[in-house]
Amino acid sequence: MTDIIEIDDAADQRLDDFRDLTIADRRPDRPGGRGLVIAEGVVVVRRLLASPYPPRAVLGVRRKLDELATDLAGIGVPVYATSAKTMSDVVGFHLNRGVLAVASRAPAPSFDEIAGRSRVLAVLEGVNDHENLGALFRNAAALGVDGVLLGAGCADPLYRRSVRVSMGHVLRVPFAPVPWPEALGDLRRRAFHIAALTPRADAVALRDVRDAGYHRIALLLGSEGHGLSRAAIDAADSAVRIPMASGVDSLNVATAAAVAFYELTR
Repeated sequence: MTDIIEIDDAADQRLDDFRDLTIADRRPDRPGGRGLVIAEGVVVVRRLLASPYPPRAVLGVRRKLDELATDLAGIGVPVYATSAKTMSDVVGFHLNRGVLAVASRAPAPSFDEIAGRSRVLAVLEGVNDHENLGALFRNAAALGVDGVLLGAGCADPLYRRSVRVSMGHVLRVPFAPVPWPEALGDLRRRAFHIAALTPRADAVALRDVRDAGYHRIALLLGSEGHGLSRAAIDAADSAVRIPMASGVDSLNVATAAAVAFYELTR
């Protein structure tokens, strides 16, 4: 049984890992700062505690900590109980989910490790919206994508909002930053068929690529506003599209990714 430490002072230095989550230059999860991983809510905290990311501390109201009693047993890091008001004063906003966990970053797998053991990969260019990135990782976990490679201009998947929107699945889907666009040549040498998802009218239907019988596929997905760059599409083996009803030319990147992941992994 893990001892729970009661804290009622928002200024207590033991809570510094959880402090000022709304202030950009102080956030503990920013890559240029302390680079911590923050999980919000019972489900996401549970997934963090079961992940390779080493926990540092847990903070929550009693009711939420009680829900996590089995997960917290013997974790070997401080577990702090406090009131909703004190928790709000520490983090900088009212936290409806009632519990947070903070972890250090785990060693990331290399590009070689991910590519070597994968059949279907998502390769991202310029996906810089944290919520879309989190949703994309959740879709990848749900639909059996083996890993995510982050090309130029992508946001940090371990930012708090991405972790939350992914429901913690960003902590289990392997990912790695890759040199851009050199990684595309490396994937081709590893026998990946590189398919660029685009709404262009001359692109082939996604199901045609699926039915072609490629053993390994790397799906390129572009930014929310402009999609893939012309250079990325030109570097692909094929340009593919999701057939849509008249009058609709594109989908949100996370939604489009879910459709494509389903087609390529089923």
